[in-house]
Amino acid sequence: MRRTAVLGSAGTLIAGTLIAGAIAAPVATAESRHHGTSEARGVELAAERAAKKGIDWTDCPADWGFAKPIQCGYVSVPLDYAHPYGQQIKLAVDRIGSTGTPAERQGALIYNPGGPGASGMRFPTRVTNKNPLWANTAKAYDFVGFDPRGVGHSTPISCVDPQEYVKAPKADPVPDSEADKRAQRKLAAEYADGCAERSGWMLPFMTTPNTARDLDVIRAALGEKKLNYLGVSYGTYLGAVYGTLFPSHVRRMLVDSVVDPARDNIWYQANLNQDVAFQGRWNDWQDWVAKNDATFHLGDTRAKVEAQWLKLRAQAKKSPLGGVVGPAELIAYFQNAPYYDSAWASTARTWSAYVAGDTKALVDAAAPDMSDIKGNISAENGNAVYTAVECADAKWPTSWKKWDRDNTRLHKNNPFMTWANAWMNLPCATWQTKQQTPVEVRTGKGLPPVLIVQSTRDAATPYQGAVSLHQRFKGSRLITEKDAGSHGVTGLVNPCINTRVDAYFLSGKVDSADVTCTPHATPKP
Repeated sequence: MRRTAVLGSAGTLIAGTLIAGAIAAPVATAESRHHGTSEARGVELAAERAAKKGIDWTDCPADWGFAKPIQCGYVSVPLDYAHPYGQQIKLAVDRIGSTGTPAERQGALIYNPGGPGASGMRFPTRVTNKNPLWANTAKAYDFVGFDPRGVGHSTPISCVDPQEYVKAPKADPVPDSEADKRAQRKLAAEYADGCAERSGWMLPFMTTPNTARDLDVIRAALGEKKLNYLGVSYGTYLGAVYGTLFPSHVRRMLVDSVVDPARDNIWYQANLNQDVAFQGRWNDWQDWVAKNDATFHLGDTRAKVEAQWLKLRAQAKKSPLGGVVGPAELIAYFQNAPYYDSAWASTARTWSAYVAGDTKALVDAAAPDMSDIKGNISAENGNAVYTAVECADAKWPTSWKKWDRDNTRLHKNNPFMTWANAWMNLPCATWQTKQQTPVEVRTGKGLPPVLIVQSTRDAATPYQGAVSLHQRFKGSRLITEKDAGSHGVTGLVNPCINTRVDAYFLSGKVDSADVTCTPHATPKP
């Protein structure tokens, strides 16, 4: 659940043709039980159509950035599954074939990195880049990525001109007055209006259940009777909804860094819980910076490091760094540290250089690049999809008093992200299209053991989410990385986790009980 720019994620296709003409497995009865019979019939028809048509794989367009042997193609899906013969939209997909022998091949592994709004198209580069953590799994599976509905190379949506979207400096998210709050409320309402104006025809259908149905159509187009799936962050919620709607279609499912799928958590409460978790991980990072004061010179206690942060914020508020980096841009940059351990040292080094008098590195890191037209289009698109999906998935409070009361209370002890997160989500309070009731995530007939991986200190998806999904999916197994908090555990070197991920994807094996792993190595300064 990325808050600012959309992050892709990182994997290809050699010889070996996918069987595209297989008949799709029958749609699970859970789809009709949980979400209406018209959509259930619609996705069954769309999947059968896709199974017959398959995917016309070709070399990827040059400007997509995926060289051979990665191949690209499209799958058509209904805009509205209740009307499967109505308007169709396209989904971009890519793949690289399994690297092992034909006897080792187990099918396709489909990936979603989160967001909502992130592209999964970089997944095949895990093979071309020879990512060692995924080498064993790549022997057995074609790695398949896709752009979900609304994203990137699929039929995309937009809410505002991309160059306007990235323009800086933006107002300080932390309000000093009621006037500041009114200004932010106005911006949020204007953003919601922009979404309706530019993309209103798609907004009612930008839901997680529809993306789960899209996933089933992609499965059928690939010629796969059952789905092998890897989902990270929001991709875990997509997996949870898919597993609920299509339990008998799941073969292997691994979810990493888990959104709590409880109905009352989607999505307003999820964002409030996230603010608390971000503060906890921000504190962890500050403790690490203080411990390494001999390297960074930012203070030898958390309190001193926080004082340096508040000083930096105040300086940027009074006079934006380089004319473009204010408090909002600082938060967008510094949040990388509580998100990912891999950003701990680089963020601290950049900050340390600034305090020592070198402002260039921090300005370059935190300021938008107005010349990066393609990147800015991607960033705006990612935020548009994030907003559209979260606003459409569930009913949001429309009372400003509730938003104000909840975020004012939270900000007192969790000041790092609370108000920035509130303004990002506030368009949902004035959203112009219907807001749905979330799916009740639960076990359905035929659901195999799902593997859940989670760190206890995760900022973006607090640990309770993994516990909640584990309780809902009977037979699932939970691997807990204790005293760690980097988002996206399966991308890190931790043999306790890596060997179990391999075993699950290669043999379907899960431990007889849940497992707790010691944390991966702490970053070096």
